Amino acid sequence: MSRRKTAPPEAPPPPVGDQELVLLRFVAERGGATVGEAAEELGRERGLARSTVLTMMERLRRKGHLRRRRVHGVYRYTSPASPGEVLRGVVEGFVERTLGGSVAPVVAYLADSAHLSDDELAELEMIVERLAERRQEGEAGGEDGER
Repeated sequence: MSRRKTAPPEAPPPPVGDQELVLLRFVAERGGATVGEAAEELGRERGLARSTVLTMMERLRRKGHLRRRRVHGVYRYTSPASPGEVLRGVVEGFVERTLGGSVAPVVAYLADSAHLSDDELAELEMIVERLAERRQEGEAGGEDGER
């Protein structure tokens, strides 16, 4: 009798640093970029040498956050995730690693923050409504609504 090996569950990509996050968002928002394009725009803004941008893009590729493909003799890097997915992943990583999985400190910070605009407050209220609806749907379906 032969046994099939099942692949282990796919682990999330390793976390990214602050500069890597800026570069990852740059690539994701544009639908792709070459090292030259990223170095021209981000390098100039942030004082990064082309070689530094190349190193960061390759590091992001090795971590699984970027892919590359040769186009007309030049590597073009793309993000397999949309800009929204990139940001969600960063927030999720921050909550898990830094806050031990609890969003309560973030909510408390927002409640104490005097820097929220009316639009941001309205957006937060809509998010809370969606959370309440999901919880009710979960309870109606026999789930406990817990994380």
